[in-house]
Amino acid sequence: MARADAIGFFWQDLPPVKPPKQEKPKRTPPERTWERPDYLPGLAEALAFNVPQFNDQELYQAAINRERLVFDIECYANYFLIAFVSLQTGKVVTFERTPTIDFDASKLSWLVQHFTLVSFNGWNYDIPILSLALAGKTNEQLKAATNEIIVNGTRPSDVVRGYKVKMMRPDHIDLIEVAPLRASLKIYGGRLHCPRMQDLPFHPEVLLSHEQKAIVRWYCVNDLTNTCILHESLKEQLSLRETLSSEYGVDLRSRSDAQIAESVISEEIEKLNGCRAGKPFIEPGTCYHYRIPRFIRYETPLMNWALDVVRNARFIVSEDGNIGMPAELKELKLQIANGVYRMGIGGLHSSEQCVAHHADDHTVIVDRDVTSYYPAIILNLGLYPHHLGTNFLHVYKQLVDRRLAAKKAGNKVVADSLKITINGSFGKLGSKYSVLYSPDLLIQVTVTGQLSLLMLIERLELRGITVVSANTDGIVIKCPKVRQPELEAVIKQWEADTGFETEETSYKALYSRDVNNYIAVKPDGKVKTKGAYARHEKPADRLHKNPTNEICADAVIELLTKGTALHKTIRGCTDIRKFVSVRTVKGGAVKDGVFLGKSIRWYYAAGEEGEIVYADSGNKVPRSEGARPLMDIPAQFPQDIDYDRYEKEAERILIDIAYMKDPSKDK
Repeated sequence: MARADAIGFFWQDLPPVKPPKQEKPKRTPPERTWERPDYLPGLAEALAFNVPQFNDQELYQAAINRERLVFDIECYANYFLIAFVSLQTGKVVTFERTPTIDFDASKLSWLVQHFTLVSFNGWNYDIPILSLALAGKTNEQLKAATNEIIVNGTRPSDVVRGYKVKMMRPDHIDLIEVAPLRASLKIYGGRLHCPRMQDLPFHPEVLLSHEQKAIVRWYCVNDLTNTCILHESLKEQLSLRETLSSEYGVDLRSRSDAQIAESVISEEIEKLNGCRAGKPFIEPGTCYHYRIPRFIRYETPLMNWALDVVRNARFIVSEDGNIGMPAELKELKLQIANGVYRMGIGGLHSSEQCVAHHADDHTVIVDRDVTSYYPAIILNLGLYPHHLGTNFLHVYKQLVDRRLAAKKAGNKVVADSLKITINGSFGKLGSKYSVLYSPDLLIQVTVTGQLSLLMLIERLELRGITVVSANTDGIVIKCPKVRQPELEAVIKQWEADTGFETEETSYKALYSRDVNNYIAVKPDGKVKTKGAYARHEKPADRLHKNPTNEICADAVIELLTKGTALHKTIRGCTDIRKFVSVRTVKGGAVKDGVFLGKSIRWYYAAGEEGEIVYADSGNKVPRSEGARPLMDIPAQFPQDIDYDRYEKEAERILIDIAYMKDPSKDK
């Protein structure tokens, strides 16, 4: 039968005509009522200023007791505030300057000299401004300096030097580098379920009225409260940094893991070399080739072809000093048996989606992770930054050996502090601002890790043992029980060939949305979770991502591990923190004419109408239909929770992880 578009013996193979793109209706931004002079949020509470305050005798005693003070600064053209709160007692002391009053500079100077101060981003803002304030600079000058730092992005040290003032170096801990992933204080507060999330209530360029000054002071105290909560969540990390600071004679309390590694390793290398190593300069456009270790060997034509692609790939340093995967490696999809694997600077990733695997009487599921993978690659291959010389390896091995000895002896504090140094060093290999900068070393470590795992995957699959997942430093294997001895033999041989060691975790079941989002159930009923389903046992773990309806993942886990019905877990929970979502909204968010700020929190309420919108455009904030803002955690559990919505989301998770079928696809 002839085709409908046939013309004689020919026909037209034209792409189907796409329907015209529907334009989204343009929305109107909400009226900016929060910028009117009569906008005075929380005025009565602010004027009451119901917080315990230090008197001079109590402040003197607090200094004797070595209490730590969290501090923050607010700066307007006609109002300057420095506020402190004790981590031990919660008492507050403030120093204010307006056109008619001034603070006691001698008392402020004494306080700075006699306490350990804690801040969030203090080294980059609060300490420079404090230095200028104690040097007698006017409000106008302090506001100009504030704008130079925050608006213009001028280096704080240059701003202070421009006023011919010396930067203070008080006993000070800055939490911004200790906390992970560089979020804002407001978002960290939301992740830790702080009592109140609140943005600066008035534009920084406003001349404040008396009432507005009171509100800014009250706002500042809330920021202090949230900084205290953040400090408490980082207590273990700060303790480890104090241990390292004492051992190495360098103040490491305000530094990230990677910065600690850089400081410790460079200090130790300096002792051996007799001089301090400088940061290397590597010309943008510099090209590197991966050097294949002798133990990397494959059996199949596909993997030997892939190895040739890696061998010939050109890794080029970009203008910003970074180095990424060449296009030919980025686009590489390696299919080994039923698994598809992709390479990347971040590590190897398999490509499974919406899949579940179960152990039974005849089948085991095991996760084999490589122990201390990147440190092992560095030491096994003798890799070191060329400008630091082989003394880098001497120092690095000492750190690894000391950590293993401390771990064996049960000295958790020393073991964990050394782990920070060892693992943190890898993060600096790709930073042109670091003395550890070494792009070629970064390539050797990451690519070796991926090729080594691919070698193990190939060996297992050639023997008919299935690999169901792979991610950076480990693989998950599904193996018939009768073939476990063969599985162990393959892994042992791989360990012997590569010099790496693996650790095993058994799973009863593995439910995956994808390689980065899964729930693995162990035989004892405990779970390993990742990504969207991650459970955070420690406060510091909560700092890595915004909470989003955590009750839904909890309900799914209770179903998978105990058989508890979704509705029973969801409707039986009375912790509002499990129902909230936190997110950043560029330009700020508004609901029903109320300005919420740039960092917001909500829950889904039955009967709630409308949505949260962007202040600048009026467009909908994603997933905010039926959302009720919850900027303050209530004393009582709300009675209007939209349980049906949370149950539906939990069911969606079960579909995504292949526990149940999508009923819509059966229609």
